[in-house]
Amino acid sequence: MLRVKIQIVEEVASVDDFLRLRKISGLSERPLEAAIKALTRILYGVHIIIDGAAIGMGRIVGDGALNFEIVDIAVDPKYQKQGFGRVIMEHIMAYFDKEATAGCYITLMAYVPALYEKFDFALVRPESEGMYIIK
Repeated sequence: MLRVKIQIVEEVASVDDFLRLRKISGLSERPLEAAIKALTRILYGVHIIIDGAAIGMGRIVGDGALNFEIVDIAVDPKYQKQGFGRVIMEHIMAYFDKEATAGCYITLMAYVPALYEKFDFALVRPESEGMYIIK
């Protein structure tokens, strides 16, 4: 029987793993210089390692009190649909259980709404619309 070593690391993924996982999972690519700067400015990060390679990640950014945003949920396509996205979200939600205050806003861009609905996230339409700009 093949044994696979799975590690859940409650830290942000390395810059190289961050850039690689975003690219292979279909998220937009990010510039190296910006990623280096951004990954030091997080509230919480988690990634999953299988046999020494990072296969999934997620992180939380925000002010740490009123506004939180879940970002960069990414799983290597070879490991998608195996529950790793759910594991990442379970760790993120555990962070909120410990750190989030009553009345805070927790937001995300839902590229896979079904995953986030399992954690009680709801679409905001028609009350409001999500918006973004890329510079």
